[in-house]
Amino acid sequence: MLSFQRVGNSAYRDAQGVYNHIADPNERRRMALAEVDKAPFGWYHVRLIVVTGIGFFTDAYSLFAINLASIMLGIVYWQDEVNNGVMPHNADTAIKVATSAGAILGQVVFGYLADFLGRKKMYGVELIIIIVATLAQSLAGMSTAVPIVGVLIFYRVVMGIGVGGDYPLSAVITAEFATTKYRGGTIAAVFAMQGLGQLAASLMALIVIVAYRSKLEPVLSVADCSGTCTEAVDRMWRFLIGFGGIPGWFALYYRLTIPETPRYTFDVLYDVEKASVDARKYRYGKQGNTVNPLTQAQVRYDMAKYRTPRPSVMEVLKFYAKKSNAIKLFGTSFSWFFLDLAFYGLGFSSPSLLSTMGFDRKDNLYMNLKNTATGQLVLICAGAIPGYWMTVFTVDKLGRKTIQVGGFAILTIIFCVLGFAWQGLEKMHLLVLYVLAQFFFNFGPNATTFISPAEIFPTRVRSTGHGISAGMGKFGAVIAQVFFAPMIKKGATHANPTPWIHGVMQIFALFMFLGMLTSLLVPESKGVRLEELAGEGENEDVYELQFRSNFFARKERGSGSNSGGDGTRGQRGVGAGRGGNRHMKRGRWWKL
Repeated sequence: MLSFQRVGNSAYRDAQGVYNHIADPNERRRMALAEVDKAPFGWYHVRLIVVTGIGFFTDAYSLFAINLASIMLGIVYWQDEVNNGVMPHNADTAIKVATSAGAILGQVVFGYLADFLGRKKMYGVELIIIIVATLAQSLAGMSTAVPIVGVLIFYRVVMGIGVGGDYPLSAVITAEFATTKYRGGTIAAVFAMQGLGQLAASLMALIVIVAYRSKLEPVLSVADCSGTCTEAVDRMWRFLIGFGGIPGWFALYYRLTIPETPRYTFDVLYDVEKASVDARKYRYGKQGNTVNPLTQAQVRYDMAKYRTPRPSVMEVLKFYAKKSNAIKLFGTSFSWFFLDLAFYGLGFSSPSLLSTMGFDRKDNLYMNLKNTATGQLVLICAGAIPGYWMTVFTVDKLGRKTIQVGGFAILTIIFCVLGFAWQGLEKMHLLVLYVLAQFFFNFGPNATTFISPAEIFPTRVRSTGHGISAGMGKFGAVIAQVFFAPMIKKGATHANPTPWIHGVMQIFALFMFLGMLTSLLVPESKGVRLEELAGEGENEDVYELQFRSNFFARKERGSGSNSGGDGTRGQRGVGAGRGGNRHMKRGRWWKL
């Protein structure tokens, strides 16, 4: 029975040495990766989900907690005759958009660095950024030189860089360690931690509100909060924001001590011995699976003259400039872009929904804050969390493309109803449609747009492709918050605060339809090995280790079997079989 080990590698566990005698590196690569791809689902996969998922838990907590904290910030810092305890719209939008803006930079930069420097070197750095920036936010205060809004925007941009970096790193590491049969569900489970993060933010808000009940109940409204009430609310938002950094501490050690993924070690670092051992460690544990320094040194010596430089920016651009690859990247990027335009925009109708559910009572400040937190809690449990986990349990049976295209189609219908029949909808109808939309966002494109980019690109450029796709998604989130949020209030009156919301919903219906069309460009990856998705095994553009003939066969080196002036020895190895008799240029041992 597999046991939890108290070491960093235990979250990413590395058969006894059954193929150390095999000299051909392609054969060793295929057998080593088979240890990962064909492994039955076990505790080591659960640990993988937990450690990588903690980052998404923290991300979602921080992004969701600010919605509740902004109400408290308004009470503390905008208690004047003009604002009456309510944060100005521009300040509220800037604080919320800052994280998404920082995430765009983090997704692209960390995505490329994970391909250039390695997954291991970058993993954990983004979590440190999130933890430090979260703590800094909770300690921020007003000053005469810099307003609280400026300080919070700065730290939320920094936090957003860490949040963005977590997207490509966690997705790609999970994909490269997961078994083929359950790869989609494993990645989806990591992403589903977002739902638990949102749930935790609502629960934490409810806890701090109840804890300070005695200070809040005597106050009738946000405009009347002063003295001890202001002091209590000031503490509440700091506890709420600061708690988001705590879960990250439990995963930080494991992230900083993970082994490099075997695929990256094989295909970028060219350390065949280390990759083979790491693949066995992941599956069977450390015992009996250690690197032989002499063998590793010999392998590295042999590989040195065939090494290809690490992925450069030009190599990445050249790869994605190819038509077939550009089409895939366009599909993953713009389907995510259209998704987030509506996903973040749907929150505009939350106040109406809270009223529908009876959570709009404002007898006093305590009831006001408590009902807001409770209403958000109910909405998350009703639609978002079930949708996340429905994807986890069905994505490897139904397929990514089926869920994504079907989800977009259903969301198109929902937004058409919201947009064209808004005036005739009762509040209960609005609530049902909102819950259905949340369900099919998460049992649909919100999960699958995260999964597919981590699977369909080659190892050398996989993380960059995911980072670009995720960055386009967050760009859509920024547009939704900056442009569409003010649009719904155009011509607002006290009786009708959102006169343009039906028009925005019609636009979102168009975006969902476009998302469905762009999803057709993304290939299905259900049950397919990552190497096959990258093109390995096809007649052209072979993606595997392309070695000169059998240079690895050490026992034959003294036999005088040199084949001629090209420097090859013996007969062609297994790795050259798929590519025919093509010869690689000196310094190249594979090709994209």
